[in-house]
Amino acid sequence: MKRIAVTLGDPAGIGPEIILKALTASAGLYKNALPIVFGHAAILKRQAKVLKLAVQIEGIRTLDLAETAAPEKILCFADTPLSCVPETGKINRVSGLLSYEYIRSAIEQTVSGNINAVCTAPINKEALKLAGVPYLDHTAMFAQHTNSAKTMTLFVTDNLRIFFLTRHLAFKDIAARLDKNKIVNALQNCTLYLKRIGIQNPKIALAALNPHGGEHGLFGNEEETVLLPAVQEAQKNGLEVFGPIPADSVFHLAHKGRYDAVLSLYHDQGHIAAKTLDFYGTVSLTMGLPFLRTSVDHGTAFDIAGQNKADATSMLEALKAAVKYAW
Repeated sequence: MKRIAVTLGDPAGIGPEIILKALTASAGLYKNALPIVFGHAAILKRQAKVLKLAVQIEGIRTLDLAETAAPEKILCFADTPLSCVPETGKINRVSGLLSYEYIRSAIEQTVSGNINAVCTAPINKEALKLAGVPYLDHTAMFAQHTNSAKTMTLFVTDNLRIFFLTRHLAFKDIAARLDKNKIVNALQNCTLYLKRIGIQNPKIALAALNPHGGEHGLFGNEEETVLLPAVQEAQKNGLEVFGPIPADSVFHLAHKGRYDAVLSLYHDQGHIAAKTLDFYGTVSLTMGLPFLRTSVDHGTAFDIAGQNKADATSMLEALKAAVKYAW
């Protein structure tokens, strides 16, 4: 049975709510997996009262346990005692620190072989900064703590798969960061990672940067000077890649099955496509780690935290993806 670490995310956000809703919504999760929440039981118990859930929540200090969990029983693993329960709905230092500690602990236990995959609830960058955490986001934490230099984000939405060449980058800096060799390496990694999740002969499309793919230099020349040469080089290396294909059509074509995945050039280019197709059903997979990490693709939503207003669809889909693809 696969063990899935479910990190609580920022305790002041919607993480506790969507985790409880997801874990109690589908008994099928427990047929092939044992989800273990990395977070303090007291935080989940507070949220359970708000949701009026009659679920047993048990705090544990060791993962040396029998596979006896059921949908009526949620296990919470925490390394250290909780001195106080952070206030819901507000950015604060304690929540930032706790969210990081849950992630660090989950990585440690997964690397040690006690866990098969990690599924993460959302964290808040401001809270991390207040806590003095030296990482901007989940991906940086996982990469650093596992010594993984070639991580990539893969979005899965229905049958649309999107990789990202760059991540959190100012829009004005995107064109300058495009590099032929970097794109070729990314396409090679995309092929490897798709095979890892069961796609044997992947076809990958490279998204264009400029409107209509630049119109042969009329709206920009990055397609001719960087993107097309990268595709041609990748093809010489035996990869089945196509493009650059205008961004206003490539995601639709991939969703219809022409391509197995799209390599998006920047954050919003791919995020908009995935979230428009299915905002709550989009799942993020971090590839290139020693293990699989899945995540919701939304934020902490402090404005509705703790109010029984959060949609848990993405959390449930992220859990299902962790169970399905974990190796």
